[in-house]
Amino acid sequence: MVAEIGPSSIETAFILEALGKGVRVDGRGIYDYRGLRIACGPASGMVEVQLGQTRVLARVACEVTRPAAERPTEGTVQFSSELGTLAAFSLDRAVAQEVSIARMIERVIRQSRAVDTEALCIVAGEQVWALRVDLHFIDHAGNLVDAACVAAVAALRHFRRPDVTVDGGRAVIHDPRERNPVPLSIHHTPVCVSFAFMGKAGELVVVDPEAREELVQQAAFTVTMNAHKEVCALNKAGGVALGPEQIRRCTQIAVEKAGEITDAINAALKTAAAEEAAAAQ
Repeated sequence: MVAEIGPSSIETAFILEALGKGVRVDGRGIYDYRGLRIACGPASGMVEVQLGQTRVLARVACEVTRPAAERPTEGTVQFSSELGTLAAFSLDRAVAQEVSIARMIERVIRQSRAVDTEALCIVAGEQVWALRVDLHFIDHAGNLVDAACVAAVAALRHFRRPDVTVDGGRAVIHDPRERNPVPLSIHHTPVCVSFAFMGKAGELVVVDPEAREELVQQAAFTVTMNAHKEVCALNKAGGVALGPEQIRRCTQIAVEKAGEITDAINAALKTAAAEEAAAAQ
């Protein structure tokens, strides 16, 4: 792994000049997303997402643990992320991105209460389910956050935990071969939609930035929304200030994009369910 090398001044000038004319280096429109592919399975809670050439694999696992003393009736959901050697531009940046992406996805899903953590309780004060979502980036071609969010929420919706019976305070966890596992209780599907602001004053904006655009951006802004058009989270990085009109415009675009991405997640889960049903016959 070598040190990260940014774009040359000529390449930067070309990217900005093209954007000024409404053209992106990969041929997309200013507000166009790259192609999104979502594949669920073969195991429960395993999802691979490809956004353009960016690829991420999500896997959900669970275990029984004691709840936190301050939340005796709630389970937990934790996230981790890892950039594979081929997906990272540099070691230092990879470590920073791994931490920031995991924290952001965790904040988005936790603060929006997408997962019903009370439904993860087995015996109050004694046993709860602890969920872990591992995100592994296979290829990095820009906009890891949006791809990671899609993979995480799709994996959580695809996951099935073992069924549990509680009798007299004693919990019996059933083998999946003996009793069908059960889905998690998911309130809604938060979706991240990211923007890159470029130019000296951040006057040029694109949605779903690819890797070269991220290297020349002056600020990054992510709007997290769900299909109900509710803003779940906002996140900004970079020194360029964003005005109310810019934020409003990004939010309007995010409403449309979040709806399209949610539809793609629903379609992928429906396809996976149909394949599983056919295999069980």
